[in-house]
Amino acid sequence: MLHKIFLDLFFYESSDLDLFFAKLSAFYSTILYERESLIIFDEVQQFPRARQLIKYFVADGRYDYLETGSLIRLKKNTENIIIPSEEEHIEMFPMDFEEFLWAMGDEATVPLIRKCFELKKPLGQVLHRKVMNDFRQYILVGGMPQSILAYRNGKNFEAADRAKRGILRLYREDVTKFASGYEEKVYAVFDGIPGQLSKKEKKYVLSSIDKNARFRTYEDSFIWLNEAMIINTCFNSTDPSVGLALSMDNSTQKCYMADTGLLVTHTFMDDSFTDNELYKAILFDRLDINEGMIMENVVAQMLRCNGHKLYFYSRNDRENRENQMEIDFLIKEKKNISPIEVKSSSYRVHSSLDKFRKKFSSKVGTPYILYTKDVMQKDGVLHLPLYMAICL
Repeated sequence: MLHKIFLDLFFYESSDLDLFFAKLSAFYSTILYERESLIIFDEVQQFPRARQLIKYFVADGRYDYLETGSLIRLKKNTENIIIPSEEEHIEMFPMDFEEFLWAMGDEATVPLIRKCFELKKPLGQVLHRKVMNDFRQYILVGGMPQSILAYRNGKNFEAADRAKRGILRLYREDVTKFASGYEEKVYAVFDGIPGQLSKKEKKYVLSSIDKNARFRTYEDSFIWLNEAMIINTCFNSTDPSVGLALSMDNSTQKCYMADTGLLVTHTFMDDSFTDNELYKAILFDRLDINEGMIMENVVAQMLRCNGHKLYFYSRNDRENRENQMEIDFLIKEKKNISPIEVKSSSYRVHSSLDKFRKKFSSKVGTPYILYTKDVMQKDGVLHLPLYMAICL
């Protein structure tokens, strides 16, 4: 009954905004203050008429407004309404490592991390070990608020895993509702992500889904998952010397999960929590080479959260293996391109990075290696602990 009364306000009272706001204030027993109150329309896609009225509310000028909602549903639920041009869209990502630490009651660590990054100084063995332990927890829990809330109450990984399984089920329901006509292809691409990332070369190979599959028949599926912000797509920039986007090959891509905690659960979705070996491997720093996909995924997540579009560089020369190279990520820093490689702590060489620096010497900025050890500068390469990706 109360819900109907509230909706009736939008249908019958919106032509008289003085009366509308008076009734809205009375409905919630809350005084509205001009130019001070913020009115939030949560899950606005559920009631498109309220979204349309934003145009008139903004013109009225009394209050500020914030809309939240599913991106895919916002795009779908627009029938018979005028989309307000006053909307300014803000991309919302999973909570980053700093926000995770805030949720754990720690507001002091990240300012120190940023300071050490600026000075290119190590944190020191004891503090670095402590931050890496926190970072491993972040990788496992992820940045979805429901998962973090479940984990925070007792640091219970199983509770966080249950929350993530619920989110993954909701993703699948959204595919059914909003990818009508090609939902089976979306499922196939989505379910194939862990297997693709576990390979040495993490480019998405469609033949693993169907030996006759072609990119043009699956392109809409990749676009849908990317626009739904379920995945972070990383494209091959074939000639970084002319710019990353200008030489982008959109048919050669890597697909990372937008949230690494969800990737950990998605990888073992058909098994019970106790069978998920990634939890133990990450917590005790026992990842093997295939499970290194987790570290690469979390770097992709942090770079995307920092506003970078994701690119990598891959060159395959069968005639001359010396020309082959694979750079995990490329980011633009000022007018230069900085290559990033994600390594295990036991790595010995960075031959691809050296080849890239030589080939594109006029365009290369700071080369980075992200790994599990502390800050170090060696051979012209800045080595950073994984958690310092938040500074790039």
